[in-house]
Amino acid sequence: MTFTLVDGLGWVGSLCVVIAYGLNSYQKIRSDSLIFYTMNLVGGIFLIIYSNYKGAYANTFINVVWVIIAVPAMLRVIFRSKTT
Repeated sequence: MTFTLVDGLGWVGSLCVVIAYGLNSYQKIRSDSLIFYTMNLVGGIFLIIYSNYKGAYANTFINVVWVIIAVPAMLRVIFRSKTT
C-alpha cells in the first residue's frame, strides 16, 4: 500500500477536527474561538479533498457542510474582534 499526499491530507484533516473537538471538550479552547473554527475549516477542507479522491461522496458532503458552517462562524469572530 502506498501512502500518498492525499492520504496525508486525510490524516491531517482528521487530526485537526478531532484535536479541535478534544480541546474544546476539555475547555482548553472555546467553541467560538478563531482557532477552533480554523482547525475545523482546515480539517474539513482536507477531508473534502481526501474523501472526494476516494469516491466517498457521503463523507465529502458532510465535510462540505462542515466547511459551510465554519466559514461564516469564522467571519463572525474576525469581525467581532475588529470592532472591540
